[in-house]
Amino acid sequence: MMRHLRGGPGAGADLAVLSCSFLLLSILSHGADMPLGSSLSPAANSASWSSPNSTFSLSFKPSPTSPSLFVAAVTYTGGVPVWSAGAGAAVDSRGSLRLSSSGDLQLVKGSGAVLWSSGTAGRGVAAAALQDSGNLVLKNSRGRILWQSFDHPTDTVVMSQSFTSGMNLTSGPYVFAVDRSGTLTLNWASAGASPVTYFNKGYNYTFTAKKTLTLTMQTNGIVSLNDGSLVNPVLVAYSSNYGESDDMLRFMRLDSDGNFRAYSSARGSGTATEQWSAVADQCQVFGYCGNMGVCSYNRTSPVCGCPSRNFELVDASNPRSGCKRKTELQDCPGNSTMLQVDNTQLLTYPPQIAIEQFYVGITACRLNCLVASSCVGATALSDGSGLCWLKVSNFISAYQSPSLPSTSFVKVCFPGEPNPPGSATNPSSPGTSSLHG
Repeated sequence: MMRHLRGGPGAGADLAVLSCSFLLLSILSHGADMPLGSSLSPAANSASWSSPNSTFSLSFKPSPTSPSLFVAAVTYTGGVPVWSAGAGAAVDSRGSLRLSSSGDLQLVKGSGAVLWSSGTAGRGVAAAALQDSGNLVLKNSRGRILWQSFDHPTDTVVMSQSFTSGMNLTSGPYVFAVDRSGTLTLNWASAGASPVTYFNKGYNYTFTAKKTLTLTMQTNGIVSLNDGSLVNPVLVAYSSNYGESDDMLRFMRLDSDGNFRAYSSARGSGTATEQWSAVADQCQVFGYCGNMGVCSYNRTSPVCGCPSRNFELVDASNPRSGCKRKTELQDCPGNSTMLQVDNTQLLTYPPQIAIEQFYVGITACRLNCLVASSCVGATALSDGSGLCWLKVSNFISAYQSPSLPSTSFVKVCFPGEPNPPGSATNPSSPGTSSLHG
């Protein structure tokens, strides 16, 4: 439940004072400042902190990945989340979000351990407030903002918010950023693996040196970049419905599938409609299907499978979990072999491309990987470039499509067991074969 904690000895002894405190908080929860000691919990009857016009509210919502846990989130009318405490960190039903007596906004587990905090203890914070823009602020007694959620985005930027160079959006292993040269980047960074940049697009190289760049979702649906000195901002993208002025929220979000998109959400609908995506081909997002997973398309939707029947899903209930060899290479009872997978690329992006790219033909590409103990797969491009990618990474992300002019080879224990054409594990497979040295 939501309560007002009064400091000093004997707090809570006077029933009349407590009643006033609860009455005050009932009013404050609908747009007024939240004083020190205020708290929220996942309890079903817990109130929310709302903006003055109730466009946004802060409350606990079930975690999208663990429904038995809860996330403290700022949501747009209807329930579309735009920010969360601790970047989606979840607590159990006994957890809470509290503004401590020292002025620190804290996400607390049921055990009492602090999972996340604003780091504002002792800085003179007197109250919290949720603005009509969706910005959660901590301010002093004179109203000066000392901390704000807009400076600490999680995975979303709303249309009244400025996302500047130096900030990051994160979603699982994915990170979105803008550098000072005007380049938008999407990176994959998983524990124990080298980071990969799978989207890197520069939009303007005339920005003033050393100035902070700002990425903005305009109210008309245009995504733009500015350094404060340009008369007109640099256009990054037009939303499909740009120029429409319905009662809606526009925002940009780094989704859990690794793509950065622009959305709109009609007030009260609780749903968001995609209006633009940075990566047009979802299968080009590194790691989308997990380690050793193969991304392909079932009509228009991306699907995940394994390279061959030498592999199985890590989690049969989650195709995006990746694949694992049924027999690891070091445990092969005989020789290893290179299993050929047609029309497939083992995605190779910076910085891996600097050490994994060579100019050799398809036969040498296969044999060089077969004899190299550190190589787990290879791709021979048939696009006239003469390139071969020898994969020595400990994380492999693959893309298969009939339109890809490339042939890949995956190292497995002999014999290789190709997927049958049209199989459920790799529905776009045009057929594979096994070659060994």
